Amino acid sequence: MAEQVKKPIGITETILRDAHQSLIATRMSTEQMLPIIEKMDQVGYHSVECWGGATFDASLRFLKEDPWERLRKLKAGFKNTKLQMLFRGQNILGYNHYSDDVVEYFVQKSIANGIDIIRIFDCFNDLRNLETAVKAAKKEQGHAQIALSYTLGDAYTLEYWKDIARRVEELGADSLCIKDMAGLLLPYKATELVEALKEGTQLPIQLHTHYTSGVASMTYLKAVEAGVDVIDTAMSPFSMGTSQPATEVMVETFKGTEYDTGFDQNLLAEIADYFRPMQEEALKSGLLNPKVMGVDIKTLLYQVPGGMLSNLVSQLKEAKAEDKYYDVLREIPEVRKDFGEPPLVTPSSQIVGTQAVLNVLQGERYKMVTKESKKVLAGEFGETVKPFNKEVQKKAIGDAEPITCRPADLIPPQLDKFREDIKEWMQQEEDVLSYALFPQVAMDFFKHRQAQQTSVDVTAADTANGAYPV
Repeated sequence: MAEQVKKPIGITETILRDAHQSLIATRMSTEQMLPIIEKMDQVGYHSVECWGGATFDASLRFLKEDPWERLRKLKAGFKNTKLQMLFRGQNILGYNHYSDDVVEYFVQKSIANGIDIIRIFDCFNDLRNLETAVKAAKKEQGHAQIALSYTLGDAYTLEYWKDIARRVEELGADSLCIKDMAGLLLPYKATELVEALKEGTQLPIQLHTHYTSGVASMTYLKAVEAGVDVIDTAMSPFSMGTSQPATEVMVETFKGTEYDTGFDQNLLAEIADYFRPMQEEALKSGLLNPKVMGVDIKTLLYQVPGGMLSNLVSQLKEAKAEDKYYDVLREIPEVRKDFGEPPLVTPSSQIVGTQAVLNVLQGERYKMVTKESKKVLAGEFGETVKPFNKEVQKKAIGDAEPITCRPADLIPPQLDKFREDIKEWMQQEEDVLSYALFPQVAMDFFKHRQAQQTSVDVTAADTANGAYPV
């Protein structure tokens, strides 16, 4: 009998980014992270995802922390482990498209401050929106991973995935990730998908999913058997529900097989013990809602991500129209078809969901069209896998000529203007990027930072003058 070839499965740990973003609204602070880094650094992870996504906005807005400072501190602590971030293509970490000079500078500064792997995705899987970020990452000797947003629909055949995997490799990516943000990928479908991707590309393949629909661990098992190289998991206190499967469970699953990670469960237990009181505190304070820790099979029935469902409920509650919930769920796939069948992920999920609510509440489809819907139908977000519904498009944008080029080609350089806007507040080069993405939030943070520094200076001066006991 032939000897088994050892192919340990790589693990990307998400507890410092997606896990707390998914369960406690991205509220884990840098100070909560730092004491456990030394132990996490000994595990042997493929990478630790610790930056990007919503962490940047949440740090500035809610925690009054400089995200760049967080990254530098994490880099200083993780001496043996690669650090990874999530990057929304031409949107960077914001919600609009930015000029190429801003994208390039953001990538340069991310890598300079400590990021090793940049996971880059686009809500439409329009690869043109990823070109600039991929080139910039390669130029800085970073690892450029392209993530494809996984979704279901007529257009998303195995042939589609095989072809787009080939194009991802041609674009110069170092690896490919399947980003299953809604937990739609079923175990046996994962086998088919991974095999199709492997026919299209030689690149290493990573799989990212959420436990929302309850199948994620089984999906990982089948995907690994089909040849996936790396999976995303979260330490148990912040796993399951709308987060990822638990790291310790997946490690134990593959123990003694050819995919054995070789991780030390005692070390993992110590790390879990560190995070458990945080989970208990978040439950007590209401920051962690027990609802997001369960299984929501409606995700599979309506192909709507969990976060999008809760958004719909609150919109209908506000309009005192909760009885229209199922009408809206039926309308979502119709709007999605009219909009070219895009994957439902930030920001396309919010745009499609809000338009579906309006269509139902108005009693007439597209009587009112949101500003964001008009942007989608005008081509400002890029190209969808299927064409837009021509009638709906005309109703939304009239006789305006839709954009067919790469949207960022129409955006002139912005960096110098942003720099000019904040010259009196700038304390580090990275400040211009914080301001570019979130002007008002960053400005509030700069003012807070200055006030803090002033009060520290005053205290130090008073102490030196003998006003306080030393």
